[in-house]
Amino acid sequence: MTITICGSMQFHREMRETRDALESQGHVVLLPKSIELMDTQGYVHPEDDEERITAKIEHDFIREHFKKIEEADAILVLNYDKKGIPNYIGGNTFLEMGLAFWLGKKIFLLQPIPDMNYKTEMHAMQPVVLNGELTKIGE
Repeated sequence: MTITICGSMQFHREMRETRDALESQGHVVLLPKSIELMDTQGYVHPEDDEERITAKIEHDFIREHFKKIEEADAILVLNYDKKGIPNYIGGNTFLEMGLAFWLGKKIFLLQPIPDMNYKTEMHAMQPVVLNGELTKIGE
């Protein structure tokens, strides 16, 4: 199965570790473009909002990741605790879930759906919650 990993770029190390684990299970894994830039060109994620906006536009990060979602059979959302919210799913990742849902892709969440304003919409997308167990993807 081809799987595109989604989630906060704060967890880029975990994305790489998850890629390696999934590839060892025989999956093909697609990561965000910014990780590729980090690994090949020394890209550093900006801390400032204005700089993040500029980087997203200049590198076309959103559209590039949407293309990877379109290529994949499924997405895996790495939803770790962030901003004091257990299993956080931010704006970009929520957009990616919506696209995957629209395209009929399977949606996997590493952890349960967070208690956030748009939890109803996330539940309606019927993601498969893995409860931290990546081996459930092959089932």
